[in-house]
Amino acid sequence: MIGENPLIPEPWIVRRVRKETRDIRTLELGPSRPETSFLFSPGQFNMLYVFGVGEVPISMSGQPGRSRTLVHTVRGVGAVSCAISRLRPGGVVGVRGPFGSCWPLEQAKGQDVVIVAGGIGLAPLRPAVYALLSARQDYRRILLFYGARTPRDLLFAKELERWRGRLDMTVEVTVDSASSAWRGDVGVVTRFISSSEFETENATALLCGPEVMMRFAVRALQGRGLASEKIYVSMERNMKCAAGFCGRCQFGPTFVCRDGPVFSYAAIRRWFETREI
Repeated sequence: MIGENPLIPEPWIVRRVRKETRDIRTLELGPSRPETSFLFSPGQFNMLYVFGVGEVPISMSGQPGRSRTLVHTVRGVGAVSCAISRLRPGGVVGVRGPFGSCWPLEQAKGQDVVIVAGGIGLAPLRPAVYALLSARQDYRRILLFYGARTPRDLLFAKELERWRGRLDMTVEVTVDSASSAWRGDVGVVTRFISSSEFETENATALLCGPEVMMRFAVRALQGRGLASEKIYVSMERNMKCAAGFCGRCQFGPTFVCRDGPVFSYAAIRRWFETREI
């Protein structure tokens, strides 16, 4: 935990800002105090606070194990996230965390791992990819399926190219629409699930993206025979306090900030399949 009190933000300094798309930025943060360090598990999130504006929950998107570097990828859509996106090197952001559950990478050892991401949903999954590749010998097939609206909306484009060049993982990228200049796939990301090779009786799936995408991805995975207990989804939405006090993120009997954001589909299936929850 950063700092002594999880409810008090710790100031971190913006070191670098990278423009990913027209409305998404990746910020690299460093501690303001020499004694501050930080460790997190892939899938967890921090509360980022802009002084005088407010705070929002943002998943980590950087390399696990770098105790003095925080990386967050932020889409500017509201007052706080837009304020974060406008920060420049030397700026200050308050950090509380880490909070939440993590991707089940330990349980997935010895198995195929299927990763399905949509849009900015690749950011919370990127630390899991780093962790999987750093212990590549512990896993069987690693498959990453990523979809975005257009080629201009693809995150981490150079990194995707590096991953696609590896011989020990499968990476498929698609967009919903594109001009004639695009040489990649066009279509929904879930179609890769039915056409790719992995052993459903010995596999774990990690999903993050728009809920409609995750609904269809779950159906496709179940259609291949993957059990609900082996499908994990990130439900990072509507979180406000990170401690289960405000109730903004209640999802059935659970609180996403306190019990999630990563859930097995079996644990939340009843509520996930109910509209308007």
